[in-house]
Amino acid sequence: MRQEGVVAATVTALDDELETTLRPRSLNEFVGQDKVKERLRISIEAARSRGKPLDHVLLSGPPGLGKTSLATILAHEVEVNIKKTSGPALERPGDLAAILSNLEPGDVFFIDEIHRVPRQVEEVLYPAMEDFQIDIVLGKGPSATSITLDLAHFTLVGATTRIGTVSAPLRDRFGLVERIDHYTVEDLEQIVARSARILDVKLETSGRSEIARRSRGTARVANRLLARVRDFAIARAGGVITEEVARQALEVFEIDHLGLDKVDRAILGAIIHKFDGGPVGLGTLAISVGEETETVEDAYEPFLIQAGLLHRTPRGRVATLAAFRHLGVEPPASPQVSLDF
Repeated sequence: MRQEGVVAATVTALDDELETTLRPRSLNEFVGQDKVKERLRISIEAARSRGKPLDHVLLSGPPGLGKTSLATILAHEVEVNIKKTSGPALERPGDLAAILSNLEPGDVFFIDEIHRVPRQVEEVLYPAMEDFQIDIVLGKGPSATSITLDLAHFTLVGATTRIGTVSAPLRDRFGLVERIDHYTVEDLEQIVARSARILDVKLETSGRSEIARRSRGTARVANRLLARVRDFAIARAGGVITEEVARQALEVFEIDHLGLDKVDRAILGAIIHKFDGGPVGLGTLAISVGEETETVEDAYEPFLIQAGLLHRTPRGRVATLAAFRHLGVEPPASPQVSLDF
């Protein structure tokens, strides 16, 4: 059975509504990622000065860091509409052509999980991005004819958690390629404080800090934890989030002091207990914890690696000494985890 954690790829309708409510509307409201925001501001100002649409933008990074929010903000900043889709939804070239042909001048076209766009669809994107034209084939067989359709000049914003799997021809057609990194605790405190104001949550500074420290560097997780702690505070603590209330709430929801949830601990526990600390292949590891391979690699591994609890090696995943200590397990006498890969 699949286990559900706080950063699981599948979200509830309530979480989805929460993200929409708390999503920043401008670059000034967007907390953190200062260097990325500055480069985006420069691109926006330059586009306005030229009187032309923004250059195409590719945003990469782990889930929950604000790639979709930044795409929406870009459209808002230049006062145009945004059309959204995802790579898996574009199954045929005709699906893409239908969207592109309905864009207005300057519109932002956002493709989430752009690394999952099928190759035959991706090839239609090339002339659309460069020349704002697409070729449409009418009919089949020897009588088939091709016509060229002119498109409105638009801005493509792509988001990916796997920049390495985006093909070079597609990646090279983006004018701006930006990496969104995990947030600092200080940035997450600001995010939690802003969200608390929007949700009208009574939040003490110490409670805000406790939530931020356990948010694994991710804005989406910070907002979800705030919502869960808010519910606990209303039900058990008179509605006020203090440090102690936050700590008690997060213990109930099985979020430890490092921000690891039960799936994180299951991943580390499987490597340590089932595979003697590793190395173990990603596929085998995913099966052992009841998760999809892509979910383990994209949603959980980045933070575990950043926290120094996991090594990704050519031979497989390896638990570090810190992982053994965190789970309260005595490491082997000559552990492979001590190697520097």
